Amino acid sequence: MVKARHKKKQSKKLLIALFLLLILLVAAGTTLIAGKKNSVSTTTVAPTTLAPQATVTIAAVGDMELGSTPHLPSNPVSIFSNVSTALKARIEFGNLEGTLTTGTLSKCGQSSTNCYAFRTPPAFANAFAAAGFNVLNSANNHSNDFGSQGRIDTTSALTRAGIAQAGLPGQIAVVKQGNLSVAFVDFAPYYNTNNLLNFPVAAQLIAKARREANIVVVYLHAGAEGSAADHVTKTSEVFFGENRGNPYTFAHAAIDDGADLVIASGPHVLRGMEVYRGHLIDYSLGDFANFYNFATSGNLALSAILKITLNESGAFISGTFSSVLLDTTGKPSIDSSHRSATFVNTLSSQDFGPRAPVISPNGSITSKLLN
Repeated sequence: MVKARHKKKQSKKLLIALFLLLILLVAAGTTLIAGKKNSVSTTTVAPTTLAPQATVTIAAVGDMELGSTPHLPSNPVSIFSNVSTALKARIEFGNLEGTLTTGTLSKCGQSSTNCYAFRTPPAFANAFAAAGFNVLNSANNHSNDFGSQGRIDTTSALTRAGIAQAGLPGQIAVVKQGNLSVAFVDFAPYYNTNNLLNFPVAAQLIAKARREANIVVVYLHAGAEGSAADHVTKTSEVFFGENRGNPYTFAHAAIDDGADLVIASGPHVLRGMEVYRGHLIDYSLGDFANFYNFATSGNLALSAILKITLNESGAFISGTFSSVLLDTTGKPSIDSSHRSATFVNTLSSQDFGPRAPVISPNGSITSKLLN
C-alpha cells in the first residue's frame, strides 16, 4: 500500500514536471514568434529608384541666308556670334533660305527687277555647322533658285558639313540625342518640295516619320509675307498670286497625323503660338540671320530662338522663347527688352484666345493645355 502511494506521488510529480516543461516550451515559442514579428516590422525596404526620363531639347529659328554671291560677308560664322550661347542645343534647326552652290543658271531672267535668287559658296555650310546647326530645311521658295545644280550642290555641302537636310520631295531628316531619335518632316507649297498643299501625301510622310523616330517635328514654310502678315488668318493665304497654303489648317492636320511639335517661318515676320491637342504650334519664327538681303525695319527686325524640351513620347516638358533683334545688316542679337516676346504674346492672344500659351518675363512658355 505504501509502495502504491509512493508510485502515485512520483507519477503526480512527473505530470507536474511535464506540464511545467510544456509551459516553458510554449513561452519560448511565443517569444521566438514575437521576435520574428518584430524583425519583420522593423525591416526597412529600400525605395525603388526610377530611371531618369529621357528627353530631347530642340532649338529652332526662322529664315537664314548669309549673303548672296557676290555680296558676301568676309566671316560668315561671325553673324551668329551674339546669339551663340542662347542658340546652343544638342539639336539646332533652321530654315536655309537659298542655296549653297557655285552654279550660275538662276531662275531669274537677266532683265528681271522683282525676282530674288540666293546663293552662297558651298563652304558656307561650315559656318552653319560651327554655329551648332545640325538640321537645315530646304522646303521653301528659294531651294530651287539655281535649278538641279543648286539642289545637288546644296545637299552635298550640307552632307560634308555633317548637317541633315529636310524638305526636298520625300526627304525626312532624322537626328539623335542620346537614345532618342527626332524626325523632321518639312513642307512648303511647291511641287519640288514636300508639298503642304497635298494633304494625303503629307499625312503619309508624317506617318513614315512616326515609324522612323521617337519624336516627329513638322516644319512649314507657308503664308503671306511682310510686316502686315503677322496674323494667322485661318484661311488660304495668297502672295504675289501664289497659293501659300493655309498654315492653320495644315498645322492642325499635322498634329492629327502624329506630329509632336509644329514650327514655321516664311512670312519674314513673327506670328503667334497656339496649343492644339496638347502640342505646341509656332506659326512663324520670322527671319533669324541674313546679310543685307531682307528688310529689318519695324516688326521685321523682331526674331526669336525657340527651345523646346520633349519627352520620349513627344509630350511637352518645358520651353523657352528668347527675344532676338536684327540690326541693319541682318545680324541677330539677344534683346534684353523682350520686344519679340511681347509682340508674340499679343498676337497669340488675339489669334487663339484661350489656346494661346504665354511667354513669361523670364522667357519660359506656359499653358495649362500643354501635355
